[in-house]
Amino acid sequence: MDLLSLSAVELGKAIREGSTTAVEATEAVLARIEAVEDRFHCYVTVDRAGALDKARIVQRKIEEGQLNGPLAGVPMAVKDNLCTAGMRTTCGSRMLDAFVPGYTAEAVENLERAGAVLIGKTNMDEFAMGSTTETSFYGPTLNPCSPGHVPGGSSGGSAAAVAAGECFFALGSDTGGSIRQPASHCGVVGLKPTFGTVSRYGLVAYGSSLEQAGPLGRTVEDCAAVLEAMSGGETGQRRKDSTLVSREDMDFTSALRPEVKNLRIGIPRDYFGEGLDRRVKEAVLGAAEVFRKNGALVEEFDLGFTEYAVPAYYVIASAEASSNLGRFDGVKYGFRAEQARDLQQMYRQTRSRGFGTEVKRRILLGSFVLSAGYYDACYLKALRARAMIKTAFDRAFERYDCILGPVAPTAAPRVGEGLSDPVRMYLGDIYTVSANLAGLPGICVPCGTDGCGLPVGLQLVAACFQEKKLLRSAYAYECLKGAGKCPEEKNP
Repeated sequence: MDLLSLSAVELGKAIREGSTTAVEATEAVLARIEAVEDRFHCYVTVDRAGALDKARIVQRKIEEGQLNGPLAGVPMAVKDNLCTAGMRTTCGSRMLDAFVPGYTAEAVENLERAGAVLIGKTNMDEFAMGSTTETSFYGPTLNPCSPGHVPGGSSGGSAAAVAAGECFFALGSDTGGSIRQPASHCGVVGLKPTFGTVSRYGLVAYGSSLEQAGPLGRTVEDCAAVLEAMSGGETGQRRKDSTLVSREDMDFTSALRPEVKNLRIGIPRDYFGEGLDRRVKEAVLGAAEVFRKNGALVEEFDLGFTEYAVPAYYVIASAEASSNLGRFDGVKYGFRAEQARDLQQMYRQTRSRGFGTEVKRRILLGSFVLSAGYYDACYLKALRARAMIKTAFDRAFERYDCILGPVAPTAAPRVGEGLSDPVRMYLGDIYTVSANLAGLPGICVPCGTDGCGLPVGLQLVAACFQEKKLLRSAYAYECLKGAGKCPEEKNP
């Protein structure tokens, strides 16, 4: 049996049936990491000994009947901004290079309780600020589908690890598209839940009102099973996070039915104008045609306020980042600059040396928009734009079950393009940030390739707490079109 060809759910079934074991699956993943990690750099930390020890414990519990869930024994990876007790959590930054938390993020804890085996921590843009996974202190991650291109970001390490077979599923975090966009660029499935569905306890804060942890996997079924486990659907929510919403409808896998008849899908005209690559447009509209031919009602409509999404997002996210990252001052934990003459100089030198260029850029922007002279003109105006965007989506969901569109204007850029033009990198989030501003769930499903063979993803967005409707739509498309696969690797 070729274990690495299986989805997470298929592997979990094989382990339960005795066709293989958690230990064999973990060994297969570790061997794959050893073979390809030098080429793709998906991980910051790999815990080989700890993973094998955990796999042995999980296997014993499976054999004794204590674990029988769909993910028991399945190797997973976790983005390096989710805390893990005893394993360093760096956020891709020099500031936290040696930081080892004393606790584990609740989402990770829920998955481990369900029997998933943690392999290690994946590379990411520093403090999740970036769209290419090139701003990491530990160097860039490369796209397994074409190593001359970026995997997207900021969860690029997680998406690349799934695409490269270096884990069966991974966790990422999505503040403005950081799960969906790398999923699109790497040809995998990525799911951002409704804000408040997954506990943010142990997720290092960037934009606290925007970010949610979520799964990346090979199939929609994998992501549904992971979301069910990480949100506490199997073991119960522990309420360590005040933003967590108590929900009863957490059986997400029950929604997976290959039916689209009478599904109402809206396509915003605003998403298909200037700036969208022609080949991406053709792939996404081709996916819409699959829905239409199989009985879904598909029609275009005007969403509105799209042009305000990116500026509103970057004002709000940067403002929250400047507040959240104020804790990294060299006093309590993390990197500290030595030989400073006084406290103020220590602050300045610690932050100047500990933070990278992109993080400092966003801290400065956030501090500027929150300053006394610009608070009303910038920050409050962005909050008003956010409210209008949410209202526009509410009106749309009175008519439609899901909104369909692209994930990104282009397929994966070449390495170095985003860092040389930050504004272009920011505009690459134009189709994803609105879901975060409105707190909506969104999913990326592979829908084709561009003219160079790079993956292109389809984005579906649903109303708040309508993950079941979203997963049903994505699963039906996947069944009708065939599960997306990473194209054969190309030369850089």
